[in-house]
Amino acid sequence: MTVRIARISDTALEPTAHLSAVEEPWVGAVTSFIGTVRAQDPDARTSVVALEYSAHPDAEATLHEIATRAIGEHRAVVALSHRIGRLTVGEAAVVVAVGTAHRDAAFAICREIIEEIKRSLPVWKKQWTDDGEAAWKGIGG
Repeated sequence: MTVRIARISDTALEPTAHLSAVEEPWVGAVTSFIGTVRAQDPDARTSVVALEYSAHPDAEATLHEIATRAIGEHRAVVALSHRIGRLTVGEAAVVVAVGTAHRDAAFAICREIIEEIKRSLPVWKKQWTDDGEAAWKGIGG
């Protein structure tokens, strides 16, 4: 098992760098997930224009732990990053890439990583809407 990238970043995320990081001669399946800022949120009265992410200092170590647990006993290589700072609609907030020998494991690991990020990564977001309102959302939100 290998975690090549587990990063909290204040700069734009590069999905291709994550895909390249999981390339190995034994890898026969690569799955990825890119979570982007969207304009609609069912809890918002008007359109979302930006999200502002902040992270606990331990967030990067938590990302590494999430990836390691998701890999478990599988032979896999993983690259994942979460963005902090102010992001506008369409920008990538999270990128996950998983390489394994076969597709079933790649899909399962990728899904477990993103679900666990939503459950337990100490990252919070402030959501800004076009009417000027802002709302904080925390872990699991």
